[in-house]
Amino acid sequence: MVATAAAGAGDGPRIDGASMATAADLFVVSGCPHSVGHRPQPCTSVRWTPAGGDDTVRVDGVPVLLDTTAAMCFSAGLVPQGPPVVASVHQGQGVSSR
Repeated sequence: MVATAAAGAGDGPRIDGASMATAADLFVVSGCPHSVGHRPQPCTSVRWTPAGGDDTVRVDGVPVLLDTTAAMCFSAGLVPQGPPVVASVHQGQGVSSR
């Protein structure tokens, strides 16, 4: 599964030319082969849970998504599919599930 920021996401501040994803960004999920009992249950969304607190990195008050940000993948029926595996954007792979 690969989650890619939706069009228009990341139009804000950049680090080394790369846009910063925030908890407010939407992601398009594709290529999730997850199944339950031989029935396809692909991941369709990722919900991020940024850590709270004063040390959270924010852009305009919204938490920035880091490689350590907790998340959960969900099917279209909102059934939890497990946590995603986060790969570096510089590797060109985005976010993937196990």
